[in-house]
Amino acid sequence: MVSVVASQNDISRQLTAGLSAEDSARVLDAFAFVCPLYDGKTIPTGQPALEFVKGVATTLAALKVDAETIIAGLLFELPALDPAAAENIEAGFGKDVGNLVTGIRQLMRLRELTSGVQPIGRGKNAAQQAAAQIEALRKMLLSMASDMRVVLVQLASRVMILRFFAEQKVYNDTTHQYARETLDLYTPLANRLGIWQLKWELEDLSFRFLEPDSYKRIAKMLEEKRIEREQFVENAIIRLKSELALAGIKADVSGRPKHIYSIWNKMRGKSLDFSELYDVRAFRVIVVDVKTCYAVLGIVHNIWTPVPKEFDDYISRPKSNGYQSLHTVVMADDDRALEVQIRTEEMHRFAEYGVAAHWRYKETGGSNFSERKYDEKIAWLRQLLAWKSEVANAVVGQEEIQREWIDKLKSATLDDHLYVLTPQARVIELPSGATPIDFAYHLHTDVGHRCRGARIDGAMVPLNTPLKNGQTVEIITAKGAPGTAGPSRDWLGTGYTVSARTRSKVRAWFNAVDQQETLASGRGLVEKTLQREGKTAVNLEELAHKLGFPKLDDFFLAVGKDEFSLRNVEQVLHGEDASRAVKEIDEASVTNKSRASSVMQGAKSGVLVVGTEGLLTQLAKCCRPAPPDDIVGFVTRGNGVSIHRANCKNFTEMRAQAPERIIQTAWGDAGLDTVYPVDIFVLASDRQGLLRDISEIFSREKINVIGVN
Repeated sequence: MVSVVASQNDISRQLTAGLSAEDSARVLDAFAFVCPLYDGKTIPTGQPALEFVKGVATTLAALKVDAETIIAGLLFELPALDPAAAENIEAGFGKDVGNLVTGIRQLMRLRELTSGVQPIGRGKNAAQQAAAQIEALRKMLLSMASDMRVVLVQLASRVMILRFFAEQKVYNDTTHQYARETLDLYTPLANRLGIWQLKWELEDLSFRFLEPDSYKRIAKMLEEKRIEREQFVENAIIRLKSELALAGIKADVSGRPKHIYSIWNKMRGKSLDFSELYDVRAFRVIVVDVKTCYAVLGIVHNIWTPVPKEFDDYISRPKSNGYQSLHTVVMADDDRALEVQIRTEEMHRFAEYGVAAHWRYKETGGSNFSERKYDEKIAWLRQLLAWKSEVANAVVGQEEIQREWIDKLKSATLDDHLYVLTPQARVIELPSGATPIDFAYHLHTDVGHRCRGARIDGAMVPLNTPLKNGQTVEIITAKGAPGTAGPSRDWLGTGYTVSARTRSKVRAWFNAVDQQETLASGRGLVEKTLQREGKTAVNLEELAHKLGFPKLDDFFLAVGKDEFSLRNVEQVLHGEDASRAVKEIDEASVTNKSRASSVMQGAKSGVLVVGTEGLLTQLAKCCRPAPPDDIVGFVTRGNGVSIHRANCKNFTEMRAQAPERIIQTAWGDAGLDTVYPVDIFVLASDRQGLLRDISEIFSREKINVIGVN
């Protein structure tokens, strides 16, 4: 009975270390609350639920987190094991704890969705895709956590799961899957966040299940001469400290911990035998300034014989990730290698916690990356964790500092993107606020064009619904062959898309549709002309070439846009030279003749073309420009300059396709009696006599009506 009480007291001390009396009471209340609820129950891995959450909570307490995080570590299994009790979490422990538990369950659901996902493709490309998916999962894991403390709980949970497998000595597909997932996803995450004590343990535990033979072999080699090695390093440290004291140098000298996974990585990466590893026996010296670093280096080289090829000066030549330190290898008295690292306190903090992004050095060997903004935010989060560790032992009365840290950690977000899943659990990265339409076009342009509906987590939603992190999105497409269905013009409006890439693809579709309509219209006009002339057997390709068009479609487009007169076609068919053909206006279209001179009847258009004289000009029928409209010219083939309004839709397309044919124009003096054809749009309520009244106005203003629709 005494041992049980002692054990409980020990757990209580571990759970409440560093907390105020009030927070300690809250944590112990939560622990008392879950004990009967978890008693006799197990989690899916087979662990007793109570032992599992106790381990998670004590691991979190060792990281010096706040009371809410420890309480969440005790409660997060309740929704699965006792849903009725879980409904009282917020009421009993506050909204903050309730939100933490919800976030943790959301990340646990992510694992269920993504576990066992196979990369698409084969070979090198498949490996690249798999790496990209793992990186997206890391980002998704952080981005899904609106409160960053959720990630800490998830990491502590994973440590406890692997510890349990190690204690049970279980080696099967399940343990292998957990280990693979941990090494690919969770250990780099812990490394990025600077939680080193968890990172090393997660790596070693994962390695134990992924490479059991290699793990046992290295562990055995480490254990065989562990006492001898530790004694040697201790003696070397004592000797160096003595020499530093004689030189009047203050320094912190300590041994470096050895981790089995790290040793195996070096043996594999450098093809070295265990006995050839320099840093199996190693220690680190931390001093106050750069000058002292080099002074210590000189002392080390005086005590032991240096190995010239193994000296690296990362202070004068920092690594590409900013890492700085002096690395040297010396031959000790027993003729075996000893590695020494020398750096300042600032360099040490920079390498361990600061903006040097130490995770890059470890994971990639120091190669350059482009995700600068992402790295900066990760570095800021790691500095935040380091700061929390420094203020964890603050004296009573510093609660405001603690609260400020918690608020900052809660509000910390990773980036401006969101991460959603396909039904096959493939992670898709989209801009914040993206909709199912953005998601569809990200998958494939044709999927976007044929998108007709969407399901989010199995429920039908409108296409303008903003997506959220971690949702599973399924697109419903129109049936039929690719290219037979298209987007809606509404998608270009507000709320349907946020991605510029998506809007560009939608606009490209409608531009192509408009071009096809113009092409069909031009083809129809040409074919009617040929039928009227009785020349239907004419080779259209040859006809287009005679008229100066390299392609038949260019010919049809020019006719469809009213840039090329069909009179030229008639003249070519009659054997006349197209290059000397002059456009004649069809007077039959003019039903009423004005006493004034009309540009439709051959009067001067009153358009001046800058830099030329006597150049043939014609007013485009598509936009019917008239003074004082802003106008521009487009040089046509065989018809001089076609004059358009500056805001004409057809002109915008022509300018994009042939900017070199644009010419500057302006209105000249064509005389006060010159009139221009224009379109007038009248909006009125329908009534008897409406057309008569409008006609009277036109008559009174001496306006010649050409046609009415």
